[in-house]
Amino acid sequence: MLLTRRNVLPITAGAAAWPLASYAQQPTLPVIGFLSSGSPRTFAKFTDAFRQGLRSQGYTEGRDVWIDYRWAEGHYGELPGLAADLVQRQVGLIIAAGGIASAQSAKNATTNIPVLFVAGFDPVQIKLVSSLNNPGGNVTGVSVFSTELATKRLELLRDLIPGAKTIAILVNPGTTAAGIEIKDSTYGIETESATAAAQVLGVALVVLDAVTEADLEAAFSLAVRRQAGALLVSADPFFTIRRAQLVALAARHALPTMYPWREYVEGGGLVSYGTELTWAYQQIGIYAGRILKGAKPTELPVQLPTNFELVINLKTAKALGLTVPPLVQARVNEAIE
Repeated sequence: MLLTRRNVLPITAGAAAWPLASYAQQPTLPVIGFLSSGSPRTFAKFTDAFRQGLRSQGYTEGRDVWIDYRWAEGHYGELPGLAADLVQRQVGLIIAAGGIASAQSAKNATTNIPVLFVAGFDPVQIKLVSSLNNPGGNVTGVSVFSTELATKRLELLRDLIPGAKTIAILVNPGTTAAGIEIKDSTYGIETESATAAAQVLGVALVVLDAVTEADLEAAFSLAVRRQAGALLVSADPFFTIRRAQLVALAARHALPTMYPWREYVEGGGLVSYGTELTWAYQQIGIYAGRILKGAKPTELPVQLPTNFELVINLKTAKALGLTVPPLVQARVNEAIE
């Protein structure tokens, strides 16, 4: 059987792979559409957390609810079509997972079907919701504010690598998130100029663009040529689903790298700073259950994280010949051996 992005289901431990046509035979069960910019393999941990949130509300996939998955696998241009397909199938709820592009595609596809998002941005800023406490319309969810943490990540990376005179930031150009992160990484300076950023940061900031998987190798090579002493990876889901490749490239080029999510560090990356994505996905699972019970999106405020964690891989630090400064050690929430 040929699998496409439109009909692939996540294959994870304990998860049943239900044929998409099967829920038509069970008209009494509600159907959730799950739209993601990512892939089933790299998002398995997050979809498991979503199902856990659903189960806490009394809904088990395949027994009490069907979930119809659509995976763009990093091809953002396919998201509007995938969202439109879910609307055409008349799902009762859409989960927009994996960033701004998924959320905007779902919002643009329907004004009637409830939409729950998980993304690292200010949803008011990009007009997804009217306000955090009173979202309005049919959209609400969880904002992990990851793009707005770019400045803090840069500060932590500079403290970890005090000798770095140049720091590179890897972004996916053309996305809303890239513009936010570049702006925040330059402390509000409305330019991508390394010279202007250096006046405030004390380091030169080099912006590296990557649109395709092939661009990643070129981006790291450019960072080395520009003599970057460290690298900051954007929170864009395009990079999240390629985290193993990014960690391998950082190791090959011996480039100390800061990531947005702990999953990179668990896979051998040096350091991350941000909230736990599994928490966010569990929360929208809870929200999904509440909506299935009759709650309206307007009644559910956008949730924000209250805890951010600094995670460091000591084995990777040792391989890079790094000594973690006491100032950074004091801030570390978890050290992976």
